[in-house]
Amino acid sequence: MDAAFPPDALPAPVGQPLTATAPADAPDVLAQLQRALGPGPFAQVFLFVSPAADCAALCRRAAHAFAPARVSGCTTSGELTGRGYDDGQIVAFALPAAGFEVAQLVIEDLDQLDPRQVIADLLRTRQNLGNRAAQKPNECAVLLVDGLSGQEDALMAALSGGLGPVPVIGGSAGDGGAFRQTLVHAQGKVLRNAAVLTLLRSQGRVRPFSLDHLRPTRARMVVTHADPAHRIVARINDEPAAEEYARLLGLRPDLLSPFVFATHPVLVRVGGRHHARAIQSAEPDGSLIFFSAIAEGLILTLAESRDMAGHLSEELARLSRDGAPAAILGFDCFFRRLEAEGRQCGREISDILARHGVTGFSTYGEQVGAMHVNQTMTGLAFYPPGAAA
Repeated sequence: MDAAFPPDALPAPVGQPLTATAPADAPDVLAQLQRALGPGPFAQVFLFVSPAADCAALCRRAAHAFAPARVSGCTTSGELTGRGYDDGQIVAFALPAAGFEVAQLVIEDLDQLDPRQVIADLLRTRQNLGNRAAQKPNECAVLLVDGLSGQEDALMAALSGGLGPVPVIGGSAGDGGAFRQTLVHAQGKVLRNAAVLTLLRSQGRVRPFSLDHLRPTRARMVVTHADPAHRIVARINDEPAAEEYARLLGLRPDLLSPFVFATHPVLVRVGGRHHARAIQSAEPDGSLIFFSAIAEGLILTLAESRDMAGHLSEELARLSRDGAPAAILGFDCFFRRLEAEGRQCGREISDILARHGVTGFSTYGEQVGAMHVNQTMTGLAFYPPGAAA
């Protein structure tokens, strides 16, 4: 197939997002992406980078290759391309200058977060963008965070004070399931313990979404000893956390595994809805490490899965009820992919993602509204100008 038109880089309406994919080990990876995306000009290019690539070298070159566009992104735990679930790829999601204006806020040293400073910087950035983009009325934000920083909960709380009604969707960087090093990047600089917030103003409608296929069971438990700052739960129902979790599942603690965690997350109820809290690992001391902060006294509910493929197909179809999106940017939890593959429905899920044109990456956590969540797919559906609201 002509390199200029890979399956996930088909021509899009003028001013609408464009996507492209190239193998991380290709010697001319940036040239492939540039050919597929076309000449631009672009306001923003998101680059989601397989851990198989040299992220620092690639992003330095990309900042020059796509200038004057802003270039930002992160490392992944798998990619979402025109083939659905994918691996070993560099994924580009580009916003043409004809349809978008952007502004960017890089937040470093997340473990020393100053909420007042974050809010002040964010309000100033939003105001400057609004002054430049008065003719582009649709506003939203994309947040990318170091997935091993452990600071997403605190960051979301701080950002909510400056975003107001602006919808924010995001994902936490991954590293292919190794849990060693996750990176974000902006304008050629690769960062750890950091986040990149991209504010967008669009001519066309942009619809945020968040979905999961989980529902609560009757099995509940109380967190009786926890270290929220390090996302450690030591005791549940005043028993060692891993033992009690395993007991409720009818398993021995030594049988706990990533697949068990993926298929049996726990839920917390916030704002009238249940939200998933994924478990990263069981430790030798009997504690559980989570991907989100868990406080003492919190009531956790075991979740059970609905038909994952059927639910995804139904939810993505909703986005096309009043006309199909021109593109969908998606952040899909790494544990959803583990579950799909473990349940032998990975190919079916891939086909659904490809059919609906979802482009993005597999994450170590997702952001929606003012919350950091897990085991969820969040995203933005982009519609052509004039599409039904």
